[in-house]
Amino acid sequence: MSNRKKSRSKGKADSFSGLAPLNLNAAGIDVGNAEHWVAVPADRDQKPVHKFESFTADLHRMADWLQACRIDTVVMESTGVYWIPLYQVLEARGMEVKLVNARHVKCLPGRKSDILDCQWLQKLHSFGLLNNSFRPADEVCVLRSYLRQRESMVSAASTCIQHMQKAMTEMNVQLANVISDISGLTGLSIIRSILGGERNPQTLAELRDRRIKASKQEIAKSLEGNWRDELLFVLRQSMDLYEVYQNKISDCDRKIEAHLQEFDSKVDPIRQPLAAPKRGKKAHSNAPGFDLRTELYRISGTDLTRIDGIDVSSAQTVISEIGLDMSRWPTEKNFSSWLGLSPDHRITGGKIVKRGTQPVVNRAADALRLSALSLQNSQSSLGANYRRLRARLGAPKAITAMAHKLARLVYRMLRYGQQYVDKGMQHYEERFRRQRMRWLEKQAKDLNLQLVPVRLTS
Repeated sequence: MSNRKKSRSKGKADSFSGLAPLNLNAAGIDVGNAEHWVAVPADRDQKPVHKFESFTADLHRMADWLQACRIDTVVMESTGVYWIPLYQVLEARGMEVKLVNARHVKCLPGRKSDILDCQWLQKLHSFGLLNNSFRPADEVCVLRSYLRQRESMVSAASTCIQHMQKAMTEMNVQLANVISDISGLTGLSIIRSILGGERNPQTLAELRDRRIKASKQEIAKSLEGNWRDELLFVLRQSMDLYEVYQNKISDCDRKIEAHLQEFDSKVDPIRQPLAAPKRGKKAHSNAPGFDLRTELYRISGTDLTRIDGIDVSSAQTVISEIGLDMSRWPTEKNFSSWLGLSPDHRITGGKIVKRGTQPVVNRAADALRLSALSLQNSQSSLGANYRRLRARLGAPKAITAMAHKLARLVYRMLRYGQQYVDKGMQHYEERFRRQRMRWLEKQAKDLNLQLVPVRLTS
């Protein structure tokens, strides 16, 4: 390295020399798959940088060394899932563990050059330049793990349904064209009968549920296939896997129900019972087998499903991802910005050069976007608002805007215990009409004109 490069590196490393450290007992950890590099202040140990392997015994040895160095707070980057065991060990030892976004570390000026990542993290944290990432309470993290595993099982079961439908299509069994869902009661009964050896279309059509709109003759006509052995083999294996995943989903439901009982109750559903579900809100086909709506109402103190577009599955996703303590976000604007639903315009020279939102990957935000999309045919105030935004801005921007509004409603309900009351589509249309009239009156006044109402005669 040339003298110029050395002096430049030295200048970067000493760029904080004029600042007073805020966290004197701070350590930085560079997390990896097989090993972790740890840095402490130079006056705490003769060798301030140590390497530890990722085995459990080594993690406890690292915690012992940090306590011997009088470390109170530790910072690490959120690298994959490798940080989770280390986070739990250090937190159990009573240390304040901060998880930071790697992007925020790289964007800081004076980027390290010839020092290790762990030393750079320790230096930044000692001067209080790093923000802690959000991590919900431990009981919410447990609930989140159960729900994410359940989502994986539901996704795998959906793949099996697709494989079954493909095998039946290749056999020219057009059952999917006459019933809406082959994984329903009628579809599964017919598939099990086919795998049991039944080939008579009329006999198979007798398994039709009375709620199916298609007639027995239409179903029998769709069940005339070629019954190839290799495709029946694929159908059988897909069906077996589907039943296995359904059993695993039931196991997840039992775990979720048992874990929800450990949460503190904010309301008593017996003394303050839930209102009847809104008309038009049907139970999701993948909803848990127990009364999840009542459990979420008990632990949160409010019923998020009263908001149009949010069903019980969306409510459980939001609560499991953000938790119940909304005081972590000072205002609803901070909350919606954390979700990546607030505008994040690029401004140069006072002009907006790019409009959009932050590129945030968040399951709660995705659930709110899906809830906003379901407002397309909702005969409510939120539904009317979404349709107006969609006509003016287009579907993508309207979905984000309505998800932003839903996020603000969720924040108010969870933070202050407010209950959502829909005032109806007619109320929204009338309010929008008054706002538009005030705007037109203001424009007319600026042009020295006056609006004159005209009565239309039929």
